[in-house]
Amino acid sequence: MKKIAFAIISATLLCGCSNEIPMVNLGIDDTYYISRMQKLDLHPALTGDEYEWYVDGVCVSRERDYIFLAGEEGDYRLELKIKDTETPYYFTFDVHVLHEEIEYSPYISRVYEYCPAPGQFINEMPRYEEGDTYATILQKAEESISGTNDTMITLGGYGGYVTFGFDHTVINVAGEKDFRIWGNCFYELLQPDKKGGSAEPGIVMVSYDTNCNGIPDDEWYELAGSEYDSAQTRHGYSITYHRPNPDREIIGDEDNSLDDIFYIGWTDNEGKEGYLPKNIFHKQDYYPKWIEDDHLTFTGTLLPDNAEDISGNGSYYVLYSYPWGYVDNHPNEYADLNSFDISWAVDSEGRHVELPGIDFIRVYTGLNQYCGWLGETSTELSRAQDLHISLPTLPSP
Repeated sequence: MKKIAFAIISATLLCGCSNEIPMVNLGIDDTYYISRMQKLDLHPALTGDEYEWYVDGVCVSRERDYIFLAGEEGDYRLELKIKDTETPYYFTFDVHVLHEEIEYSPYISRVYEYCPAPGQFINEMPRYEEGDTYATILQKAEESISGTNDTMITLGGYGGYVTFGFDHTVINVAGEKDFRIWGNCFYELLQPDKKGGSAEPGIVMVSYDTNCNGIPDDEWYELAGSEYDSAQTRHGYSITYHRPNPDREIIGDEDNSLDDIFYIGWTDNEGKEGYLPKNIFHKQDYYPKWIEDDHLTFTGTLLPDNAEDISGNGSYYVLYSYPWGYVDNHPNEYADLNSFDISWAVDSEGRHVELPGIDFIRVYTGLNQYCGWLGETSTELSRAQDLHISLPTLPSP
């Protein structure tokens, strides 16, 4: 007689599913213990015509494999039905979800990737030092935005990105915003009702660690902000930046705000080309100095330009905020406008995707826009927070 065998993660471990955790064949077991916001990765050894997974009587999946994830402590009854014309099987077991032994942090715990595009703050935020490699710059980026360090990093021009995560899975709670990200946007004072100033919107991508290997190599989904369906928004946009030619003729502008107007060239997949100039305020290299490649290519969604020269002579640009859904798009004191709902996720075709939670967040600059002496539009950020984790309690004075 066949037996049902499950390859599952040892549930007493608190670090969740990972390729570093051995898979243990437990056969038919009645009870498992896991921490909240951690995964229980289930793989039935037997095959059948159809599969149905139930949690407390509700069908949650019809795939062969299933990842159980719960944001709340409690006792859960799981059922697996393997439908097969010859040998159907039915199995029930209990999962007890406990509070973690070591309290989770609500803030960033790891930066997985830091890949900025060229820009006027590159090699400064974080600061490049002679001999730095990608690994050391990545560490500096992580030290800048982990926890409550609140040291700003820049993503450079269009497409530059950072990928980070927490020490747990961020749960998708129905009807609530799930996480918040801090930037450095402010509103200008002349037209406060128009919500314009220094908005440099960054697009948010999210990923769920479905293969449980702890690295961001699963499918990515865009959080569809207010401009996702705009007629002016372009999906599948791609740009390539070219390392400055050391033999180029260096030409400044007439009003002396730009030292090198043909500094870094770019081309895109729409047949356009242009330059990212060097201005008089930032003298360092704008091309990432730890990068060996002479070309950097980024692909994603391109948002409509949001800048207006209200002076008419290039002396006063206003960058207007989009209604919602982007990083560095509203001042930090507007918490709700800087918070994000995992339920906004869409796939590459724009179809809604229902994710139980996310393990990785990627933010990239969403505009290819240059504003005279202000320079390129570049998203900056300094912190992120899981809104479902309680903030640490400060000790009494």
